[in-house]
Amino acid sequence: MTTVLNPVGFPSKVKGKALAPRLESLDGKTIFLVDCRFDDSGLLLEQVQNWFNDHMPSVTTRIVQKNRVYAQDDPETWNQIKAEGDAAIVGVGH
Repeated sequence: MTTVLNPVGFPSKVKGKALAPRLESLDGKTIFLVDCRFDDSGLLLEQVQNWFNDHMPSVTTRIVQKNRVYAQDDPETWNQIKAEGDAAIVGVGH
């Protein structure tokens, strides 16, 4: 007798969330570039920061690294961004 198992499994239920409201302008704003500590995301964010410096010098960018690995929530970092920033770009690498 041969037993065969189906590896497909069942997807978890996911509830969608609304996107954050879009800023009217980035001029004079502080944008946090969040390194999620996943495969070269820091390198990607350095390139994004360089782009802002070259093309939108009125925008302040700050690269921050999550305190935990990419798969774990990091309330401290999110609270810092809420308190000190206007928006965030989260980099997840390749």
